[in-house]
Amino acid sequence: MALTSSSGSPASASAGLRPGSGASTGPGTGTTPGADISSATLQRVESAVQPGLVVINSKLQDDGADVSGAAGTGMIISRSGLVLTNNHVINATNGLTATVVATHKTYPARWLGYDKGSDIAVIKLEGASGLTPVPLGNSSAVKVGDDVVAMGNANGTGRIATVTGAITGLNEAITASDEGSGESAEHLTGMLKTDADIIQGDSGGPLVSTAGKVIGMDTASSSDVMASQENVGFAIPINKAMTIAREIIAGRPGAGVRVDATGFVGVLVASAPDGRQSTQTSPRAQLQQMEESEEQQGLGAGGSFYTSPSGCLSNTAAAGIPGHIAPASSGALVLGALCQSPAAAAGLAAGDVITTAAGRQVSSPASLTSILAKVPAGKTVTIAWVTPDGQTVTHKITLVQIPPQ
Repeated sequence: MALTSSSGSPASASAGLRPGSGASTGPGTGTTPGADISSATLQRVESAVQPGLVVINSKLQDDGADVSGAAGTGMIISRSGLVLTNNHVINATNGLTATVVATHKTYPARWLGYDKGSDIAVIKLEGASGLTPVPLGNSSAVKVGDDVVAMGNANGTGRIATVTGAITGLNEAITASDEGSGESAEHLTGMLKTDADIIQGDSGGPLVSTAGKVIGMDTASSSDVMASQENVGFAIPINKAMTIAREIIAGRPGAGVRVDATGFVGVLVASAPDGRQSTQTSPRAQLQQMEESEEQQGLGAGGSFYTSPSGCLSNTAAAGIPGHIAPASSGALVLGALCQSPAAAAGLAAGDVITTAAGRQVSSPASLTSILAKVPAGKTVTIAWVTPDGQTVTHKITLVQIPPQ
């Protein structure tokens, strides 16, 4: 992440998703107050917190293939496997696993919800029980100069590294963005500032007091060019993080919190000129809307349109105009199915027209979305469609969890 402090000074930064300035696997050796933490105190802190830590790995999708995504850290906050982490650790994932550091046991995981604006997320380890939660402290009591210990999956090695430092600022505001991701910048406020050497992979890990209590969640770090490359790290106060986490766990969306149990099929359908999904019942009319949209964007000059690929789609931008469509009088025209989605696995492809889903008639793309919005991830529904050659196909499809955005 690239960071700018509230003072507006330029910074060259790293956190979460790209390499940082180097990792330490033991106590710091500088002259900051944090470097004066004794080995006995450090060992006590590690013993108190490390049993509640997990290493998180996510999968992303690139051209239809699963590739390694973010590697981060998480803090166990319930014996049943609820884990607190950063939103950017799970962003766009289509598969999560988490390994409990204390037992080396790996669990599949799913996200329960997130607050992108605060960079907070909660995931659930499937089938977990009897886990050890991290000991939580009170971030409201933190003062500048307090010694701290930062822990995390530094550089994505799969092991927990520990560094020491001190609190150097309170209630800091930063602007953060992942370099090269194309994502808009996030404006994070109320942050704890530290000189502990937080780097890639530490995101979601704990910032701990010398009393062995978690006071913050490691989120971003920056080596300020104007400050002789001194470490500048930021953590979300644990009180704020847990307040948002409790809203997520309770299933209460709103005020930036996204709680979405809706299932994901992975089929792309036609949109109206205003960008919303089409309410046209005729697949021919839906096709005409898409052609008009491409003409408006200058993509269909001279009557030549980008034709939908014959296989699955690596991303939503890869959809084109079907060369042939099913002879159905109504339904939802399919522009394509995302690779490795339930739709692609079932054989749905460009030019098909979906006519029924979950026992209900599909009259348009908008109606298909409305029907599937009520279906939770993990549920199996029957979907019927007509192919361009006039064949009717009926298939049972199990919906998966939609990737976090």
